[in-house]
Amino acid sequence: MGKRLGTFLRHTLGNCARRAYFSLPVLLVALPVFFGGLPVTWAGAPTGRLWLTTPAAALRQPLRVRLPEGCALDSHKGIMVKQEEDTRRLSAILVSGPDKIGESQQGGYLIVRDGQFPSTEGLLRWVVQEEGEKTGEPPAPSEFRFKETSDTTVTLYEGESPVFSYNFGPITNPNVPEKDPRRTRACYVHPVWGLDGEVLTDDFPRDHYHHHGIFWTWPHVVIGGEEFSLWEDRGALRQRFVRWLCQETRPGVAVLGVENAWDLNGQTMLTERVWFTVYARGKEDRVIDVDLFLQPRVPITLWGAEGKSYGGLTVRFRPPSEKEARITVPDGLTKDDLYETRLPWADFTSRFGETDQLSGATIMIAPTHPDYPPTWLTRHYGPLCVGWPGVHSRTLEPPETVHLPYRLWVHRRTRNAEEIAAIYEAYAAGFKCQFGEKPVTEPVAQ
Repeated sequence: MGKRLGTFLRHTLGNCARRAYFSLPVLLVALPVFFGGLPVTWAGAPTGRLWLTTPAAALRQPLRVRLPEGCALDSHKGIMVKQEEDTRRLSAILVSGPDKIGESQQGGYLIVRDGQFPSTEGLLRWVVQEEGEKTGEPPAPSEFRFKETSDTTVTLYEGESPVFSYNFGPITNPNVPEKDPRRTRACYVHPVWGLDGEVLTDDFPRDHYHHHGIFWTWPHVVIGGEEFSLWEDRGALRQRFVRWLCQETRPGVAVLGVENAWDLNGQTMLTERVWFTVYARGKEDRVIDVDLFLQPRVPITLWGAEGKSYGGLTVRFRPPSEKEARITVPDGLTKDDLYETRLPWADFTSRFGETDQLSGATIMIAPTHPDYPPTWLTRHYGPLCVGWPGVHSRTLEPPETVHLPYRLWVHRRTRNAEEIAAIYEAYAAGFKCQFGEKPVTEPVAQ
C-alpha cells in the first residue's frame, strides 16, 4: 500500500509541478481510493440547508418530520424555516427520535409548532437551514422535566402539571389475588392527566384487572409452537424494561424513548422500542405522538381476540360510569360498542374526577400504519382498542421491524366528528412532507 501511494504521489505532484498548478480537491478525492473508498459523509449528504415541502394543512397541528439520512444540520444551533420568498418563518427545533428500527437518532427530527395557517391550502415550500454560529449561551430552558417519582416510575411534568407517568418497573396491586398473574405488570403508561389535572386513564380496574392505562399487548402470541397471552399475562412471557433510549427536554417538546424485551424464562424473544414525543399544551389541547417498534429475535405469531380484534395499542379510560362515556368516530357519536370496525381514529370523552367538566382524548392512526386503517374494538365502559393485525394472524420474522405510529390528542370538552376530522387531517398531512436538496415541484406523494 505504501509503495503504491508513494508512486501515485510522485506522479501526481510531478505532473502538477510541470503544469504550474496543484489540484488539491482532485488529490483529496483520489487518495481514499487507496484506503478502500470514500467516507460516508462525502457521498453527497445534505449539509446545512434543505428544502422542505409541506401540505398547508400539516401546519395546523404540531408537525414532526424525520430528517434525511446523512443530514448534517446541527441541533445545537438555531434552525430557520422560511419560505422561498422570505415572507413567512416558522418556529422550529431539532429533537431526537427513533430511526427506522426504533434506535435513538439524536437531533434526527424537525419539529414545527406554529399552527398559523388555518385557511391556507395546497403545498408550501420552505428553506430549512442553520441560523448562524453557536452563541456559547446556554440553551433556552424547557417547560418540561422528567422526574423519577418512584423506583419503578418516571413522570413527565410541564411546569408543575403532570402529563403522564411511564411505569418501567413492576407495579403490584395488593388488591388482586396473589395467585392471579395479572397482579403485577410493567412497561406501560399510567396515569395520563388531562389539561385540568384530571386522571383520564385507569389501572387494575375491578372489571378487568389486566387493563392498564396506555398499553400494547396481544391475547395470542405463539413462539416455538407454544401460545402465550401478554394481554392477560397467561404463561411465562412478560414485558421487561431493558434501558432508556432517550429522556430529552427542549423548548416546547419532550421526548421519551424506552427499550423493553419480551422475556421468556430470561431470554429475549422480541425487542420492543417505544417513543413518546410530547408537545407543549395549547389552550384547549395537548398532542402526544407514540411510536411502537417490534423487532423479533425469533419468529413470533400474533393475532387479536376472536370476534373483537383487540390486541395492540389500547387506552383504558376511567369514566365514572358507562352511561357518561361518549365515543365518537368518523361517522359521528356512537351509541353502541363497535367490533372489528376499521377506523382511522376514535375519541373517548367523559367526565373524569370530581368536576362536571368534560374532557377526553382521540387515538389517531398514522396513514403509514400497517393495514391502514386497522380494526378496532370500542367499549363505553372504558377501553379503546386498536386491533392489529386483528383476528387474522401475522408472523413477525427476524430481522423484520414493524413500526406502529399513533397520535394521542388530549382535549377539553366534547368534540364533534367534524372537529376531530379536521385535527386528524392535519396529522395525516404531515406524512406527505418531503425533504430535498432542491425544491419539490411535483405534487407530494400520497
